[in-house]
Amino acid sequence: MTVRTTTTAAMTVVALSMALAGPAVAAPAGRGDGHEATRRALQAAVADGVPGVTAAVQDGRRGWSATAGVGDLETGKPRSPQDRYRVASITKTFVATVLLQLEAEGRLSLDDTVEEWLPGVVRGNGHDGSRITLRQLLNHTSGIYDYLTDPTFQQTYMAAEGFLEHRYDQKEPEYFIAIAMTHEPHFPPGTSWRYSNTNYALAGRVIEKATGNSYGDEIRHRIIDPLHLTATSVPGTRVTLPRPSSRAYSKLARTATGPTYDVTELNPRLAYGSGEMISSSADLNRFYTSLLRGRLLPPEQLKEMKTTVSSRGTNGYGLGLVERKLSCGVHVWGHDGGIHGSNSDAVTTEDGRHALAFNFNGDWSGDSDAVVEAEFCGR
Repeated sequence: MTVRTTTTAAMTVVALSMALAGPAVAAPAGRGDGHEATRRALQAAVADGVPGVTAAVQDGRRGWSATAGVGDLETGKPRSPQDRYRVASITKTFVATVLLQLEAEGRLSLDDTVEEWLPGVVRGNGHDGSRITLRQLLNHTSGIYDYLTDPTFQQTYMAAEGFLEHRYDQKEPEYFIAIAMTHEPHFPPGTSWRYSNTNYALAGRVIEKATGNSYGDEIRHRIIDPLHLTATSVPGTRVTLPRPSSRAYSKLARTATGPTYDVTELNPRLAYGSGEMISSSADLNRFYTSLLRGRLLPPEQLKEMKTTVSSRGTNGYGLGLVERKLSCGVHVWGHDGGIHGSNSDAVTTEDGRHALAFNFNGDWSGDSDAVVEAEFCGR
């Protein structure tokens, strides 16, 4: 149910299309603040059909935020810099961080096999958990089939009729893992790279097996609370967004036309460790800045996290962390993600000094890469 990611080749919930037009851009910062290119990119996203955008930048001690378009197509209410939104696959960085913390504590090794922690779970049609390591889950070299690409799953949870009927379904991760096991692996473990949300459904369960607590509780007491991420949550089965927030919109189809649906309410537990979380742009900047500055992981584990494999284009995928080389030569680290009605991106420079996070509240349009390029390359 999660994740579109332009950087990591995950699924696209729906295809591109044009949205209803929103009102003029609102940006709290004045002109000449050094973010003119970013502001234009946000405006371009709205012109391209995104209902609304909210963004925040932290550059050293200087913060900046801006919004464009609307948060509610019915009332015309604008988006807020404080908006909470579904961050989808950005959840993966939080999950990977917890597993690396557990490794640093000696409670597991990333070279442990999945079978050791979840016996009998990864089996069938060529899948073999005894040949797959936890590290391969985190960097998507496991070859495990991505349940999001299953045709029945797509019809049930992504197409309009299915989503509207099943948006509040109560399913545990094992249900989706079992779907993956009905297919053959994408490739033998360790021989290639392919994004698979099943990997992080398994990773969440490993955290729970190793700690005796829910993966969400571990994220809360290890990351959210210490960093005072007051807008960040692992919502479980809560179907609504906390306030302040905007509505989320989707076409629920692979077309650029057709009706626009309000998809704000859904059961995020269906996404689990692959994309359940909610956050804000300011909180995401604080999280990635703290991570890259070594405040969450010892040097050895942070090095492991930043050890990448080739994924797509010039991007490298580490352990829940993506390295992106921009057109101007700048390297940024982070993750992006998409879920029904929400596309988000969060990146920071390696020194943690310059961070950007933003969200589109429509999942069919807008160029997130253009926003990143604008902020770090000024174009």
